Amino acid sequence: MRYSGFRVIKEALTGHKGWKPVWREPEPKAHYDIIVIGGGGHGLATAHYLSKVYGQRNVAVVEKGWIGGGNVGRNTTIVRSNYMLDGNEPFYEFSMKLWEGLEQDLNYNAMMSQRGIINLFHTDGQRDAYTRRGNAMILNGADAELLDADQVRKEHPYLNFDDARFPIKGGLVQRRAGTARHDAVAWGFARSADLQGVDIIQNCEVTGLRIENGKCLGVETTKGFIGANKVGCAVAGSSGRVMGMAGMRLPIESHVLQAFVSEGLKPVLPSVITFGAGHFYVSQSDKGGLVFGGDLDGYNTYAQRGNLPVVEDVCEGGVALMPMIGRARLLRMWGGVMDMSMDGSPIIDRTPVEGLYFNGGWCYGGFKATPASGHCFAHLLAKDEPHPVATAYRLDRFQTGRMIDEKGVGNQPNLH
Repeated sequence: MRYSGFRVIKEALTGHKGWKPVWREPEPKAHYDIIVIGGGGHGLATAHYLSKVYGQRNVAVVEKGWIGGGNVGRNTTIVRSNYMLDGNEPFYEFSMKLWEGLEQDLNYNAMMSQRGIINLFHTDGQRDAYTRRGNAMILNGADAELLDADQVRKEHPYLNFDDARFPIKGGLVQRRAGTARHDAVAWGFARSADLQGVDIIQNCEVTGLRIENGKCLGVETTKGFIGANKVGCAVAGSSGRVMGMAGMRLPIESHVLQAFVSEGLKPVLPSVITFGAGHFYVSQSDKGGLVFGGDLDGYNTYAQRGNLPVVEDVCEGGVALMPMIGRARLLRMWGGVMDMSMDGSPIIDRTPVEGLYFNGGWCYGGFKATPASGHCFAHLLAKDEPHPVATAYRLDRFQTGRMIDEKGVGNQPNLH
């Protein structure tokens, strides 16, 4: 079924009796050409591009829970490509362009809203750093605009410009950035992959990888063994556990990242705003809630929940940026398990095990990277060579020293 305005009107006039399930609930076959472990955004996007772009139809996505139950539904929905390093910016700009055409590609309303993002700066040194980043963005084909304090005040008059500790001196803007509805992104990719013949197998946990003579032959699951010519792993915070089944120890740590939403308010934030003097970022959802987040919790965990000290720290950042937020009631909070790499950048690469491929280490950048991650991982699985914009995301860069340290904080995953 193809969605359209005409279809919506027809169903409304006929009692909505013609809608069909968005995807099938198949039982796993004995063997697939490619199995993708992980039914989150990256795994589903991989399946979509494998089938639609690279013509791979005998594909399965294996998910231990339900579609949308992991990080793809536990984030702050921000989409942007305002990176600086050559290893990152071309990739994220590629992702930005895919986002701009995603709803037409999927025939699904992902509620993409290019409302823009502004990164505030508070010191002369930070202004110089943002100027450099903006120039790097422009050189890689992205859009960037540097605003002074008066220009920022005109667009965001409610911010605390005269704070003695954190005076706002300007901001770096990317107008094409914005937000998308995270659940809809997962559902759209799942529906499209299913329509192309991909089997999406939910409630099917991978319990082992069958490896013989250095080659991965398939996956052991709670629904039995499923054979495959190739296996791709895209399981975010569970990367260490799944790849440990293949005897691999990844340069990745798992941390929880909390996010929050306030009660519904009248429209007040026209764009996404980040606080340069502290780790705080905020936007307003279509329902009116302020959606915001900040730093990771300071310990390793696989739990999808955080602790109160980080709640306090994030709220302090919000109140310092715009005191009016202190009067808003906090409606709910949640946590996603981040796969934090040692240099803060992702990995899309083959592993030393033949037929086993890995996609992970997305840190804070997972949601915004979803389309490009899926496209590049599909390219790798289909052609056994890295996509041109993902050549730097090698697993061996931690041995060769070719790090992609966007924040310049070294090999401290919790600081990225």
